[in-house]
Amino acid sequence: MERENVYDGSSITINQFKADPLIYQKLKEFALLHRKDATMAEEILWDKLKSKKEGYKFRRQHIIGSFIADFACLKKGLVIEVDGNYHQLPEMKISDEERTKALNNLGFDVLRFTNDEITYELEKVLNKIQKALSELPNKGIDENSSEEPNSSPTGGGREGAAPVLGITGTGGAGKSSVTDEIVRRYLNAFDNKTIAVISVDPSKKKTGGALLGDRIRMNSIHSPRAYMRSLATRDSDVALSEHVQEAIDVCKEAAFDLIILESAGVGQSDVSILDYCDVALYVMTPEYGAASQLEKINMLDYADVIAINKFDKSGALDALHDVRKQFKRNHGLWTAKDEELPVIGTIAAQFNDTGINELFEKLMVTINTKTGTTFGPIDVHAHLKDTTTKSQIIPPKRVRYLSEIADTNRGYDVWVKEQAVLATQLYQVNGTLNTVNSLSAAVKEELTTIKKKLEEQLHPECKKLVAQWPALVTKYKADFFEYQVRDKVIKQSMTTKSLSGTRIPKVVLPKYNDWGDILKWQLQENIPGEYPFTAGVFPLKREGEDPTRMFAGEGGPERTNKRFHYVSFDQPARRLSTAFDSVTLYGEDPAHRPDIYGKVGNSGVSIATVDDAKKLYSGFDLCDPKTSVSMTINGPAPIILAFFMNAAIDQLCEKWIEANGKWDTVNAKMAEKFKQLPKPAYYNPSAPERLPEGNNGLGLGILGMSGEEVLPAEVYAKLKAEALAQVRGTVQADILKEDQAQNTCIFSTEFALKLMGDVQEYFIEQKVRNFYSVSISGYHIAEAGANPITQLAFTLANGFTYVEYYLSRGMHIDEFAPNLSFFFSNGMDPEYSVIGRVARRIWAKAMKYKYKGNDRSQKLKYHIQTSGRSLHAQEIDFNDIRTTLQALYAIYDNCNSLHTNAYDEAITTPTEESVRRAMAIQLIINRELGSAKTENFIQGSFLIEEMTDLVEEAVLTEFDRITERGGVLGAMERMYQRNKIQEESLYYESLKHSGELPIIGVNTFLNKKGSPTVLPGEVIRSTTEEKEQQIQNLQAFCKRNENQSADRLARLKQVAINNGNLFEELMETVKYCSLGQITHALFEVGGQYRRNM
Repeated sequence: MERENVYDGSSITINQFKADPLIYQKLKEFALLHRKDATMAEEILWDKLKSKKEGYKFRRQHIIGSFIADFACLKKGLVIEVDGNYHQLPEMKISDEERTKALNNLGFDVLRFTNDEITYELEKVLNKIQKALSELPNKGIDENSSEEPNSSPTGGGREGAAPVLGITGTGGAGKSSVTDEIVRRYLNAFDNKTIAVISVDPSKKKTGGALLGDRIRMNSIHSPRAYMRSLATRDSDVALSEHVQEAIDVCKEAAFDLIILESAGVGQSDVSILDYCDVALYVMTPEYGAASQLEKINMLDYADVIAINKFDKSGALDALHDVRKQFKRNHGLWTAKDEELPVIGTIAAQFNDTGINELFEKLMVTINTKTGTTFGPIDVHAHLKDTTTKSQIIPPKRVRYLSEIADTNRGYDVWVKEQAVLATQLYQVNGTLNTVNSLSAAVKEELTTIKKKLEEQLHPECKKLVAQWPALVTKYKADFFEYQVRDKVIKQSMTTKSLSGTRIPKVVLPKYNDWGDILKWQLQENIPGEYPFTAGVFPLKREGEDPTRMFAGEGGPERTNKRFHYVSFDQPARRLSTAFDSVTLYGEDPAHRPDIYGKVGNSGVSIATVDDAKKLYSGFDLCDPKTSVSMTINGPAPIILAFFMNAAIDQLCEKWIEANGKWDTVNAKMAEKFKQLPKPAYYNPSAPERLPEGNNGLGLGILGMSGEEVLPAEVYAKLKAEALAQVRGTVQADILKEDQAQNTCIFSTEFALKLMGDVQEYFIEQKVRNFYSVSISGYHIAEAGANPITQLAFTLANGFTYVEYYLSRGMHIDEFAPNLSFFFSNGMDPEYSVIGRVARRIWAKAMKYKYKGNDRSQKLKYHIQTSGRSLHAQEIDFNDIRTTLQALYAIYDNCNSLHTNAYDEAITTPTEESVRRAMAIQLIINRELGSAKTENFIQGSFLIEEMTDLVEEAVLTEFDRITERGGVLGAMERMYQRNKIQEESLYYESLKHSGELPIIGVNTFLNKKGSPTVLPGEVIRSTTEEKEQQIQNLQAFCKRNENQSADRLARLKQVAINNGNLFEELMETVKYCSLGQITHALFEVGGQYRRNM
């Protein structure tokens, strides 16, 4: 027996059954089930209605009170029902007449059609529908008050439900990036509005899994006014999850002001998002194929706004024209002006892109027009007006720069061969004329003519090299050698004497007689210090200074300072290399926040303020030519560099105060400043003594203040200029490598490159000649798994990318090239024996012939660190053997500085004992190994010369591959570098695992007692006391400068807005603001890095 109908014929409201969540939920489930099991007639009719070709928006399986309407147009109050199926829950079904009457009472008109009518007489059906729509008035039924837009199960939702913005497009079009940029602008423009993002990712048919990776691209959702939920489609051939409507309902019930629904990547025919959104945005790229393909894209018929993203790609303007033309055709807008159409070119990857700004404004206006929702005045720029223009990092006409370099270098090699052949022929002709006396006059005349022609063909520079060869040989046989570095003349001995009394030359020249051999050797090899610098960039190594650079960083600045003094004790030169903790690497301040606190001072030193930098390098004269500091930091590198530069300047101020007897005056000023504030002090919780051995306190005299506060302005300015001119060192700051192989990018790529360019411009203006503004790093690329050729190719390609960017900013090659340095790994592969030679040769050729740089610009200087990847946790004593061989490679190849890893780094932070052994490796090679006394030891080796040629050509071939992908930046967008590194890493690991690549003590030559992984007896970590001290010091610094910090940060942001030099302003900002304060201020004007998965 059927249950009695709930409907009693009385008036029914749309929300009647929403008070009972059980009935409501049943209706929802039944509607969803019916939608999946639709009849052919319903599918045919829906295909026509969903396209809006009838001029009005219809909803499918729409709940109205207790009814489920097959199709409903809310604006006209028209319900269309197809007979043969239930339009209610089975237990609630009533007759068609009763249902029509009930819907009429709710203000709806009803049209009914049979399945046969729709299947066989579709035109008549559509005509009836069109006639009804044209005759019915707009009934004022609020679309946003009906079930789908405001479907709270409890009926308690707010009035005027949130509009839904649907974002759809092809996979890889940049939907997530566009969504993120819309969210950021929304939050900036409306400071009291909230937003929810529902992001759908496709499920794989084979595994059923979904990546849900869109959220990793979102930087703006961390606001308390933003919410994001990722959903899987749970099906392989759909763009939306079946639970999307429920998710929208929940967000509306939670009273969000705007809801964004982002679909998975769609094909040409998919328009499913239209069922759920009030305004639709279609995101595409210029790479859609032929213009005829646009005719097939259904969303171009229905999208309210169209964004052509990645508008910096070639052909973007043509794509904009084609899409606008298609839009006009689809909508019959033949006379509309292009600029009035809702088709906009965008570059979501570019921070504050003007196209995205225009898109956001268009979307807000469209939402307002279609839904009546008003958010308030729209000012997407807010305080970011004119931050950037639509500019490219590398101008489009220069995108082939790597292949141009490859062509230039190959052309040079061909020219060298041709000139060498001419020189050989000239040598033979000349020799014949000089040695054969019985030649006839005619033969002599012919030979003389040939000689004259050969001389004319031989390049003047080549003639000069051949002519000067005997004098060069004589020069290098002398006991002493004089050469000039800038304004300084250096005189060094040219020989050493062995215990056996053998005279060992420091530089050995080949014993060639043939002019072709002599010429080719000079043009491709040459002596150290001469183009193409294959053997080295300096004539001789500096005496009294080994190329030793040791890495340190743990705990607070005081503990690392103590380690620095330990590793450099009794060393004639202080070469310090600094590792920073991950909190510092990501530009954050130490804090009690759980994800920060545990990392403070671990695996690196914690540095948050300029005072920390002063403590870190205290006792080392940073302006002494024998002191050099390397800082391994990338994302926030300009900020840390400003800390360092201010520390060096204030050291010079202290020396001036001491020399001029001004401490009483200075101390009085300091006492006044710290009368009611705690004075910062150097304190190492892990050591009882105040200062470690070797620390004379330099840098701590005016701790807590700037020299600017205690000295006359003219004195401070003079000392600042002197310090900047004298300071020596390197900051890594290689943001391209971070994207390709590491993960410490924090700013948007474009903004990070601007910061690098600002640092270099500041160095040029302030004549900073002894400090490297970037260390272009291949080490991390190798550590991530790249082979030596890939490491070298990617690193040099990154270097040339910086060259192109700096040139595009108007800098001259000779102004910035000397400030560039390189950093490579050395492993066990044969290519590592020539990595420095090849790098120097490629760089020199390109600088001389492609970029027309001077002699100094042609010199590539690089640091080597032995491979961390070759350190194994099994048989760790063998690691020192590997490190020794790698160090030998580096020293034989004339690296400019060298770090040898400690054998126990495979399992823990190195101890003082292991660091001493690592340093001894270098010292033994440099001071005991006899062959290392000769500074071009590997020149002349057949294998070395062959390897040099092979690796050089392999690097140039890789340049061509990168060019095919749009240059370094284009390849990065496709993740070419990262994928190649991963593939090569997998290859190495597979060979290691199978034993095909023998590794002693790991997969072969195992100890009879076993070769287990060695566990460290002690793991060095920062202490709780050190962490708390860093947090307290930071808080005291911020308290001390609270009156100035806000103004300084505002000034910094204004400089960014005006496109000024940020590093120049940072030099002042860091005196009053912490690392974290500055980082977050720059996020607002420069944007955060958007990560790839």
